[in-house]
Amino acid sequence: MLFRPRLPDVPHLPTTVVTDRNRDPVPSAGRPLTPYVGAVAAVVVVGVVLTALLAAVAISAVSVAIAAVVLRSLTNEAKRR
Repeated sequence: MLFRPRLPDVPHLPTTVVTDRNRDPVPSAGRPLTPYVGAVAAVVVVGVVLTALLAAVAISAVSVAIAAVVLRSLTNEAKRR
């Protein structure tokens, strides 16, 4: 009971939202964005295809490495006998 910390009183400030409705909308650059949609889609498709090819190459490399280890162990056992 000797040391009871007290939080300081926080003054409540009024919150007001100011909106300026007299501003004009931002003018466009004069060119629609629709021509870029095809280019963006093409870039995304090419990226997905390249990623899939890279994954296929990586999986093939791992399987070839496993086959090489198995074949090496089989040939080493044959030489020991």
